[in-house]
Amino acid sequence: MHDKLTKQDIALMEKELEDRRLNIRPKIMEEVKRTRAYGDLSENYEYKAAKDAQRSNDSRMRYLENMIKTARIIDEDQGRPGGVKLYDKVTLWLPEDQEEMVIQVVSTVRTNPREGRISLESPLGKAVLGARVGEVLTVRVNDTYSYDAEVRAVDPAADDGTAPLLSY
Repeated sequence: MHDKLTKQDIALMEKELEDRRLNIRPKIMEEVKRTRAYGDLSENYEYKAAKDAQRSNDSRMRYLENMIKTARIIDEDQGRPGGVKLYDKVTLWLPEDQEEMVIQVVSTVRTNPREGRISLESPLGKAVLGARVGEVLTVRVNDTYSYDAEVRAVDPAADDGTAPLLSY
């Protein structure tokens, strides 16, 4: 995997993992035990639902453990001095669409394009990191399509921890 994550990402993952181990897992295990007592497991919906919840929780815990173990810690201030950094709020002008958009470039585990949080691994994120106000960027989506975006404003920001982790 080797995702590029910030220290804050790791802290959020560790917090979620601890909650899943100490709070969620024991409750699920108790539910599995309780529903098993209902008898015939082949027609026991409650038991199947509890086992599904157990598998889902265990899968999420394995995912978090693997992400933490394999992560490459990155500095939020990466990029050119004076340019866009992770979590800065960036106002872009898209001439092709004749519209402005505001984005934040974030780590891969905190993205939400609907809320303007764009992955640093995405074509737009790669183009914007390090850019300066007034710079016109060419965002290369693939070998056959690209578009231009002008950086209109950069409001310095930091990771305040409010952007939630993606849940798979």
